[in-house]
Amino acid sequence: MERKEFQLNDIVEMKKAHPCGENRWKIIRMGMDIRIKCEGCGHSVMLPRRRFEQKMKKVLQRAE
Repeated sequence: MERKEFQLNDIVEMKKAHPCGENRWKIIRMGMDIRIKCEGCGHSVMLPRRRFEQKMKKVLQRAE
């Protein structure tokens, strides 16, 4: 399985959309757990790294 590349402040697309209808998330914390923030409503969610890697579809925008 290919390892997905992502870093802090990247905008990512998840496999399922948030209930608010938005599917763009910003990575705001990285470690054993990864915290992502919905770009639509601002709700944040913390996921274990392994689960995040399974649910992430692709990186939409790289951090500068």
